[in-house]
Amino acid sequence: MEAFKIDKKQFDELGFLVCRQAASSSTTSYMKTIATHHLENRTPPFELEADVGYPGAPETSSKVGGGTIRRLLQAYNRDPVFSSWAHSERVRSILGILLETDAFMLSRVHHNCIMTKQPLFSSETGWHRDIRYWAFHNTELISVWLALGKEHAENGGLKIIPGSHKMTFNKGSFDEKDFFRSQYGGNLLDRTVEVSLNQGDLLVFHSRTLHSAGWNRTSSAKWSLVFTYYHPLNFPVAGTRSASIDPVIIG
Repeated sequence: MEAFKIDKKQFDELGFLVCRQAASSSTTSYMKTIATHHLENRTPPFELEADVGYPGAPETSSKVGGGTIRRLLQAYNRDPVFSSWAHSERVRSILGILLETDAFMLSRVHHNCIMTKQPLFSSETGWHRDIRYWAFHNTELISVWLALGKEHAENGGLKIIPGSHKMTFNKGSFDEKDFFRSQYGGNLLDRTVEVSLNQGDLLVFHSRTLHSAGWNRTSSAKWSLVFTYYHPLNFPVAGTRSASIDPVIIG
């Protein structure tokens, strides 16, 4: 696999990077096969569209489409192909540059999942920062999003606001679920970048980067593997969900 250069300055400025052809087609195809098998067999743990309550999702699991799986949780432990990727030289080389350390931590609480958007029942994800869910001593966490197939606007691909990880917003800028109130952003959303990925591409983004996604308007499911990493000197806050499961040491 060809080497590529990681531009830390660009990441620090924009809050995200796209790394093309980071994983082989054989690896991602096998990941997708395993994920499809787990979805079809409803292998726990998982989260339903009805659980997230996003716009377009069924209100309860008893409604039509309410049993649709949105996320296969605890991806690290589902199959060695996922844990091997989490420890891979490709991932370690990227994060070693961005986190400026040879060893780092993988959260088993946050992300650590296979994201899926099914064609019949999927929902939109409003503008948000992932750090809204998490409790750490600092907000320097990085998510590594691997596309297991094509991702684009039509099937619910991610949209990002470049540089938003460096912005300060007042509390009123977010609603009761910590979704960004777009009316508070002025022309901020005019800066939106739609991230298109091919199978094996990586999106690497900061936990404070504002991002959103639409619903899947195609006839095929969308699949993504997502892990979140942080520096070993950054600790989850004791007593919070972020500290409820020990992390994995990478490196």
